[in-house]
Amino acid sequence: MWIPFSYALRGLWQRKSTTFLAVFGLGTVVAILAGVLALQQGFEKLYSEHGRADLFVFLRPGATGEGDSSFPLVKAQTLIKSVPEIATDDKGRPLASMECYLAVRRFKVEGGETNVPIRGVQETTFDLRGPDVTIQEGRRFKPGADEVIVGRSLLGRIRNCQLGATIWINTTPFQVVGVLDSEGPFASEIWGDFNRMADALHREDPNRVIAQLQPGVDAKAFALKMETHPEVPAKVQTEREYLSSQTRALSSTLKVLAAMLGAIMGIAAVFTATNTMLSALAARTREVGTLLSIGFRPIAVFLSFLIESLLLGLLGGIVGCLLVLPIDGIRTGTMNFDTFTEVAFAFRITPEVLISAVSFALLLGLLGGAWPAWRACRLLPTEALRRR
Repeated sequence: MWIPFSYALRGLWQRKSTTFLAVFGLGTVVAILAGVLALQQGFEKLYSEHGRADLFVFLRPGATGEGDSSFPLVKAQTLIKSVPEIATDDKGRPLASMECYLAVRRFKVEGGETNVPIRGVQETTFDLRGPDVTIQEGRRFKPGADEVIVGRSLLGRIRNCQLGATIWINTTPFQVVGVLDSEGPFASEIWGDFNRMADALHREDPNRVIAQLQPGVDAKAFALKMETHPEVPAKVQTEREYLSSQTRALSSTLKVLAAMLGAIMGIAAVFTATNTMLSALAARTREVGTLLSIGFRPIAVFLSFLIESLLLGLLGGIVGCLLVLPIDGIRTGTMNFDTFTEVAFAFRITPEVLISAVSFALLLGLLGGAWPAWRACRLLPTEALRRR
């Protein structure tokens, strides 16, 4: 014979003040955990959701990112012109572009310095990007001119990143003529003409080549082929794969931070849940004795108290999720350890964050209620009925 579910609900309702304090305490812990996970999801999704599967990135063999990759200019030109798998436009021109890249120290508006990605691109880059990269204000830079466009996320954060301003790169002044808008990490970059940026950065060779492939080309087979290409060996990834690989260090750090905070604060939350349930047991000892004496089995008492504790955890999880919802979409910036550049992104309250938060709350409720539930089911009916 099992104890009705309503008994657990009634127990929580009868101790409204204690239940409220326990739920709020659990909710606070859950909200902090969910906030860190929302930060991690915002950073990771910025890269993984906006990388394209039909655009391919060519890097130097063995390179982990474009920051430590470099192609000799002649070999990059040979790659673009001689690899038959690269698609062409209506005029027969390869749909490929060389890009140079460097993280450069820039001053923040509010003080301090940070690394900002500087990218030199060719005209074909805009053709390949299409609607993924748009000009929010102003215009594109002219090929061969000392002009740049700045990412939307740099406005108000980095000095001289506004229309009409002048950005000095080494000894070369570049005029800001446009604001670049993108849902991905490019919104935190400064773009200019490839040749002019190569001269200003003293880097004649491109860091990478991006290209579209001919329809029907097997991407995995092509990547294996390019690793051992006799003239221009290259590491080939889809842009989605490449961008996802650039999030591992910070994403892992945030996950470890969330786990540490969850463990440390979770211990206190478990004690809170345990004390709440022990108080419930002390107040209902005679009830438990009555239940055991009229035929309810100890396992039924154990499960009843455990369910009550799980309900406490569930309510705490819901409160924690409600507390963290207002930060969804709030923009922030941090250093990407993979590229050593600052990137701006928004907190993301994803289903994964909410599920993790509620699951963590249920775990806290389970751990907090296990000992009181065990004590309740071990009571002897005769002793329990004598207690006041």
